[in-house]
Amino acid sequence: MRESITYTNPVLPGFYPDPSVCRVGEDYYLVTSSFEYFPGIPLFHSRDLIHWQQIGHCLTRASQVPLAHIDSSTGIFAPTLRYHQGRFYMVTTNVTGGGNFFVWAQDPAGPWSEPIWLAQGGIDPSLCFDGEHVYLTSNGDGPEIGIYQCELDIQSGEQLTETRYIWPGTGGRYPEAPHLYHIGDYYYLLIAEGGTEYGHMATIARSHSPWGPFESCPYNPILTHRDQTMHEIQGTGHADLLQAHDGSWWLFFLAFRPHDRLYHHLGRETYLAPITWTEDGWPQVSASKTVELQMQAQALPLHCLPQESPRDDFDSEQLRFSWNHLRNPYPEDWSLSERPGWLRFYGSPLTLDSLDAPAFVGRRQQHFVCCVETLLDFSPSQEGHEAGLTVLANEQHHYEIAVLYKEGERWIIVRRRIGDLVAVVAQEPLAPGLVTLTIQATVSAYSFCYALAGQPARHLASASTRYLSTEVAGGFTGVYFGLYATSNHNGRTSPADFDWFTYHAER
Repeated sequence: MRESITYTNPVLPGFYPDPSVCRVGEDYYLVTSSFEYFPGIPLFHSRDLIHWQQIGHCLTRASQVPLAHIDSSTGIFAPTLRYHQGRFYMVTTNVTGGGNFFVWAQDPAGPWSEPIWLAQGGIDPSLCFDGEHVYLTSNGDGPEIGIYQCELDIQSGEQLTETRYIWPGTGGRYPEAPHLYHIGDYYYLLIAEGGTEYGHMATIARSHSPWGPFESCPYNPILTHRDQTMHEIQGTGHADLLQAHDGSWWLFFLAFRPHDRLYHHLGRETYLAPITWTEDGWPQVSASKTVELQMQAQALPLHCLPQESPRDDFDSEQLRFSWNHLRNPYPEDWSLSERPGWLRFYGSPLTLDSLDAPAFVGRRQQHFVCCVETLLDFSPSQEGHEAGLTVLANEQHHYEIAVLYKEGERWIIVRRRIGDLVAVVAQEPLAPGLVTLTIQATVSAYSFCYALAGQPARHLASASTRYLSTEVAGGFTGVYFGLYATSNHNGRTSPADFDWFTYHAER
């Protein structure tokens, strides 16, 4: 039975863009893109479409997701998740390592298969299972700008038809993110236009044939905030349509929340809106084609799922699903078993500036106002050896508070890197012993503090969030809080051990 509820957008806050969903009975599964982070393609489960629990990743092995030495914001682009005859299929693009491919699993928690590579190019691939036919739809695989399609053998990945150009979109730039659905007498083609930025929008067309010709919806775009310059939500688009088990319809899509109306640093997030259908058979988000942070809807009964504790004591044999590495990690760089109950790093010559895999694990910043802390045991004895806590957008835009060996002493420092400008903005000699490192975040600033055992916390420096925003740092990702170690090109560090990590947030 449906309930009248108020829910909060985004339903997945932080860097979770390009959402795609599927239903199996009364269970729902969702994936988002992951770019240079490993494991790839985070996977979530829900019973009510509003509360989501991460249950794994689709790409957990380097053989599935080669990311070595790639640029930031490349790697794994937008996925599509579908379920058919007892199997889950996830299709995506590795833009720096082979193009379009899909993997499959019988259990969404894994294991997932090795990649099955596809001949059709472009990005944003999607699968439509339609009786005995399987259609692969993507954008940009031909001389004309728009959406392309072929038919596949889903067992082998072999292309059964030539790739055809099927729709140019409505005239907005970058027609992309196509999803084909067979609903009633029509094939509906939902796409994004306008670029995944302030002009983003969702548009739709339909045809009696999966090959077209497609009739553009007279109410297009069906979702956009492109003319809502003062709205707290921007960049709405890249959507996927879903019918719930009670017959209701929903739209999952990405958007972002800028501060000062100019900058967004949390990344593109996953949002949810109810869908109604017009009398002439078109899906409609709302009369205004917009959504809000607080949404009222007739929805499924709420079903809360277990969520991670704010504190991670590193007591498990595996990292929590919320942690990621940069690119394909080197196994010798880290361990959860050498010192049980601690996350141990051996810092390599690689740094956070490297287009490689430094000794790093990070989790997304999901809230404007939050605080992260960690307890570090690190006694460096060689020049440049360093370990600490970072807030990172990419290799050219990050801040860190770190313990560093310099000129025969142990120091605590705060460093900022903004493009080509790198500066240590605060430093103090640091007595021996364990040290708690803290980053406190507000909408506009990060504050960096530390404390030795039995001593009050000391504030060292602050830094603006705007310099880690997409508008400054570029790219398609969002900010991470991370633990790391590096020798700064000087061999390998002694163990840098992190006892625990906490993330406390306000929405």
